[in-house]
Amino acid sequence: MHELEAWGEAFARAQSRPCVITLSGDLGTGKTTLARALCKGFGVFDANAVTSPTFAIVQEYAAEGFSVVHADLYRLNNDSELDALGWDEIVDGAQSLIVEWPERASRSWPNGAIHITLAYAGVSLVTRIVSVALT
Repeated sequence: MHELEAWGEAFARAQSRPCVITLSGDLGTGKTTLARALCKGFGVFDANAVTSPTFAIVQEYAAEGFSVVHADLYRLNNDSELDALGWDEIVDGAQSLIVEWPERASRSWPNGAIHITLAYAGVSLVTRIVSVALT
């Protein structure tokens, strides 16, 4: 298991619900890999099925007694597209919400939301820098 995946699983296990986690970073920095690891840590039954929901935009995965919602906002152009998804209801109702490309939404995040940014360290495509901040 790679360090990013191990970190993501442990990080998710330490979170209480409801929990909103946003994942930012350039293409290929590991957002979906981290989302899958977070899902494993949250106890998603079939975490291997977790893929980038770029085309579906929102996926929901079953865990013990709750579900994890995973959204990828990359393809969205404006907040009216969020409204069409019922975004406010998704954010308010999710026990665990993981959002890739959160900068595509101009809305504010709930208090206590966890913002994770992934970046490669210099020219190395092996070493990542993981930054964590709270709203």
